[in-house]
Amino acid sequence: MSLSRRAALLGLSALALSACVGGGTFKTDYNRLPPEVSQGWRLAEVRVDVPRTLVVSEAKSLLPTADIVWREDPMGDRHVQVGKIMQAAVLRGAQGLRGSRPVIISITVTRFHALTYEAELSNSDWGVHNVDFTAQVNDARTGEVLVPATAIRAETPAWSGARMREARRKGITQKSMISNHVAATVAGWLALGPDNRGEFSRQGN
Repeated sequence: MSLSRRAALLGLSALALSACVGGGTFKTDYNRLPPEVSQGWRLAEVRVDVPRTLVVSEAKSLLPTADIVWREDPMGDRHVQVGKIMQAAVLRGAQGLRGSRPVIISITVTRFHALTYEAELSNSDWGVHNVDFTAQVNDARTGEVLVPATAIRAETPAWSGARMREARRKGITQKSMISNHVAATVAGWLALGPDNRGEFSRQGN
């Protein structure tokens, strides 16, 4: 195949990918709690709910339309798998709560959309890990609502193509990227770590 024809085909592939995935603005966003409030709390429990109403897709496509898209764990109950990922990440993000008042953090997942392998293996560096949820804080002893359910967006750029292949050789996975970002976002929300709020533009969903 001539170089000119190869270049033309690559250009068409790139245009097709762009048409498929579109683009948009994504963000990590939350209402950061005052440190003088959260520093008085001690983590007693994290509860995670992944509602069964969230739609799961196992479609082998670039951009499935669904609430939950998750492929790194073996085929199984994706709601349970997502719940375990979120449980561990939120626990890590909230581990700095060392005050005297025991609290329960209740998380409800509203979206968990990672990349399909078809998307990850594409030759373009694109894609977004969309992880959105609500978080509520209750007094563990009295049940008093200290922070009503509030929306948190923890969206972060995904990697694909050669970039992700190199990352996997170093032990970086979609799970580790998502878990680290959710943990950092929870820590930021609780004023236990840096404020990582921000937005970015990227092709993806």
